[in-house]
Amino acid sequence: MFEETRPYFDSEIPAAIARVAENPFFPSIVKYLFRGVDFQQFKAEFLKISTIDEFQQNVMLKAIWSIVHKSCTEFTWEGFDRLDNSHRYLFIANHRDILLDAALLQIVLNANHIQTSEITFGSNLMQGDLVIDIGKMNKMFRIVRGGTVHDFYRNSMEVSSYMRHALLEKGESVWIAQRNGRTKNGDDRTANAILKMFSISSLKPFVENLGELNITPVAISYEFEPCDFMKTQELYISQYQQYIKEPGEDLRSILQGITQFKGNVHLSVTPTITREELAECDLQEKNQKFSSLAAIIDQRIHSHYKIWNNNYIAYDLLNNSQQYVNRYTTTEKDAFVQYMENGLKGLRGEPDELRSLFLRIYAGAVCNSIPK
Repeated sequence: MFEETRPYFDSEIPAAIARVAENPFFPSIVKYLFRGVDFQQFKAEFLKISTIDEFQQNVMLKAIWSIVHKSCTEFTWEGFDRLDNSHRYLFIANHRDILLDAALLQIVLNANHIQTSEITFGSNLMQGDLVIDIGKMNKMFRIVRGGTVHDFYRNSMEVSSYMRHALLEKGESVWIAQRNGRTKNGDDRTANAILKMFSISSLKPFVENLGELNITPVAISYEFEPCDFMKTQELYISQYQQYIKEPGEDLRSILQGITQFKGNVHLSVTPTITREELAECDLQEKNQKFSSLAAIIDQRIHSHYKIWNNNYIAYDLLNNSQQYVNRYTTTEKDAFVQYMENGLKGLRGEPDELRSLFLRIYAGAVCNSIPK
């Protein structure tokens, strides 16, 4: 069941470990993530791994902490005291980085002695044996992108059914982004289609259907937006023509997200959606039910942003205002402007438009925090 979708079982781990250990890129990955270790000794210990938990504890969680230490000034979190390890949750998160958004949640769950979650993994990213093996050993499951309308419904039903199976039968929490793909323009919004997808695998009434999933919004806030200049270039091109990714672009985004300096990063688990809130949504017409639920999720995420100096600076620059001038220093503003100008020099397009698009990425958190 779910053979094309599910992560690996423990019984499949030894063979996957052996394949990864023989991959020509394996030494380079180990050298970057675990600087200073003896490779042959590491490989010998790696080959002894026989379960998902051993892979996560001995490799992946340590690797993510290594990335944090290399690329972040400080990593903080809140809200994990709201979670009960005897319950499972459908974490729905704003999505700014392909790899790290979900990965950071895993290391904090583990640090708080809470079981790690399964993670949605776009089929566009699941390319090559190495990526597939590492992903599936790390509790990642496939969500298919693209296709015809018929394909879309079939794939949505498969993912919805699998997530419900993982939550209610396997006893695994699940992480999923609030929309298809990363937020590029700084405006995090939950897609109704994602919420409808949650519901289609059950015939139960709206409140019971979604209530049993324990939908829990998660907000992640980066001081320096991962892939900020790549996103700016994509936004600029998309204004004038259909944006077509270059070969290997997703991989470059993953690598840049890992290596790029991110400054301060904050992760917040917000309160789980209650059945009372779902009942309020249920008073609406069919499609409006999901719009109302999306609005609740968005409010949770927006109100739990950690807004950094860069966000306030970008808002004032974008709006030619002094509204948040007390939130940052002149030195911080000058440093951010220099960072922006240096990065924009390498992009193609009209400078003022590029500048505006870049600032919107950072100002979005402030815009969404303002009461409507």
